[in-house]
Amino acid sequence: MERINPPELGKPSGFSHAVVAEGRVVFLAGQTALDASNKIVGDGVVEQFERALGNLLASLRAAGGSPENLCSVTIYIVDMADYRAHAREIGAVWKRLAGTEYPAMAGIGVSRLWDEEALVELQGFAVVSGKAG
Repeated sequence: MERINPPELGKPSGFSHAVVAEGRVVFLAGQTALDASNKIVGDGVVEQFERALGNLLASLRAAGGSPENLCSVTIYIVDMADYRAHAREIGAVWKRLAGTEYPAMAGIGVSRLWDEEALVELQGFAVVSGKAG
């Protein structure tokens, strides 16, 4: 996997401008902070981001991948101001769970998500080699 960050676009922080990869493409459904009983958990955006990212990575692992295989992640955000206010904490969660290599990313403000209590939803795709384990 090659992360491409052209100098004319400015240095990215917390994302890559482009990612080139070869292998099996794994499309990851949008994940919120749902627990095993399909209830939203986490009182704030940081806690919900951690659970949603954990859920996304669990799906990726089940497909035979790991965080460094992520090519693109889209984050749907109900309260952009709240998300930005907690950006450092959210970044620390990302680094702890997914590492310091970033996929191409986008954050999109939305009025609400499928589960009304959800504050964030992460969707993405990855490229892995081999078969799901």
